[in-house]
Amino acid sequence: MTKPLQDKVAIVTGASRGIGAEIARTLAGAGAKVVVNYLGSRKAAEAVCTGIMQSGGESLAVKADVSNSAEMRQLFDAAIERFSCVDILVNNAGVLVSRSIADIRDEEFDRVLNVNIKSVFYALREASTRLADGGRVVSLSSTVTRLMLPNYGAYAASKGAVEQLTRVFAREAGARGITANIVSPGPVNTEMFTTGKSEETIKRMAGMSFAGRIGEPEDIARVVLFLVSDGAGWVTGQNISVSGGVA
Repeated sequence: MTKPLQDKVAIVTGASRGIGAEIARTLAGAGAKVVVNYLGSRKAAEAVCTGIMQSGGESLAVKADVSNSAEMRQLFDAAIERFSCVDILVNNAGVLVSRSIADIRDEEFDRVLNVNIKSVFYALREASTRLADGGRVVSLSSTVTRLMLPNYGAYAASKGAVEQLTRVFAREAGARGITANIVSPGPVNTEMFTTGKSEETIKRMAGMSFAGRIGEPEDIARVVLFLVSDGAGWVTGQNISVSGGVA
């Protein structure tokens, strides 16, 4: 039986853990050959690749600082050298600095902008000429752009930029049959979300969802899978909230 992403090639940035790792596994399970991008943990990225290959898929771990334009170019180079093309781009890499606007330091703000915005800009710039016709782009944003939560000013600003870059790219690339959409998760059970939060805080945030729980990485990955499939070919420039009704 042919899988929905059979022979497609996907790049997933920041895919060594959390939501990115689950997206990589989910796309591979649907038949895609997946390039697992990482920066800090080669061991974690190779573990994701090993799991994919043990399930009969194809995968490649590529180290690249996606906030650096030359390394982003090299990431696409590696994918094309190994698999001949790129059909799917998932902009997942990101960092969170949870601090009030009054207290955030220059270097912290710069890091958020570099990783969260520049990486998406560089990836979209490469995709504009190197993504296959009929390709798919999904960029990860966040429901914090709608909630105005204290201590999320820098992060929300960066994700707002991600949304606008992706929408404009959808318009620019549409003539080639490429779609580009945004997925905005609510609170998700990942290290990025849970680090520094008390159990009480996590329970309170879980209570904001209609189901009374925080999300799991697979909740996000399933929506990404739909958006990169043929069934979503008439969906582009949209921001899909995957938050259990939080926002």
